[in-house]
Amino acid sequence: MSPYLEIFLRAVGAFVAVVFITRMIGKSQVGGLTIADWVNGIVIGSIAANMVTQLDEPAGYYAFGLLLFMVLTIVSQWAGMKYRPVHKMLTDEPTVVVHNGKILEGNMRKMRYTVDDLTSQLRQEGAFNISDVEFAVAEPNGKLSVLLKSQAAPVTPQDLNVPTKYKGIPSELVVDGVIIRQNLKQNNLDEQWLLGELQKQGIQSLSEVFYASLDSDGNLYVDKKRDDLDYVQDITDKLPGKMPQ
Repeated sequence: MSPYLEIFLRAVGAFVAVVFITRMIGKSQVGGLTIADWVNGIVIGSIAANMVTQLDEPAGYYAFGLLLFMVLTIVSQWAGMKYRPVHKMLTDEPTVVVHNGKILEGNMRKMRYTVDDLTSQLRQEGAFNISDVEFAVAEPNGKLSVLLKSQAAPVTPQDLNVPTKYKGIPSELVVDGVIIRQNLKQNNLDEQWLLGELQKQGIQSLSEVFYASLDSDGNLYVDKKRDDLDYVQDITDKLPGKMPQ
C-alpha cells in the first residue's frame, strides 16, 4: 500500500474517532470550543509537533496529513451547513440542565456534567442560588446560558418605563501616543480640537497619553502613561514592592 494512501485512511479514521470520543466525553470537557474546533486543536497540533520532532519520517508525510485534516474540516463544515443531521453530529445540541429552579439530573448524566460544573458556571453568570434560575442551558461549546426568574432578575430601565439615551461604542482617538486619525475624521473632529481638549486636562504633549477615547455623549476619557496615584490597591499576597507607574 502506498504510504500516502495509508495516511489518507488513517486521517479519515482519526477524524471520525476523535469526533466520536469528544461526543462521548460531554460538553464540560470541550472547554468553550465546538467539537470541530476541539478535533482541530488536538489532532493538527499533534501532527505539527511530530513534523518538527520525528526526524526519522519524511516531513512530507506529516504535511500531507495536515492538508488532509484541513480538507476534512472544510468538507465537514460544508456538510454541516448543507445537512442538519451532520451539523448536529459535529456541534451537538443545547441541553437544558435547570428548569424552573429544578436540576435535571438525567440530562446532566448524559453529558457527564457534574453539580460542581453547574454551580461554578451559574456563579460566573451571577446566579448564586439555583432556586432563582428559570432556565439554564448547556450550549454546544460547553458554556452555560442562564435565564433568571423574573423576580430575581435585575431591574432594567425598560421595566420602570424610564427613557434612556443611545449609548454607542467609544471611539479610540489616541493609543500609546499615536492619534487614530480615521476615528477623528469619523467624529467630524480634527487634531486641533484633540490637542485643545488634552491641554484642558493639563497634558501638553501626545507622548504623555497612553489612551484616549470619545464616548457617544461627547465625553473624552484620557489615561496618561504616568498615573499620579499615591496608592495602588494590591489584591495579591505578595510582599509590597515598587508601585507601578
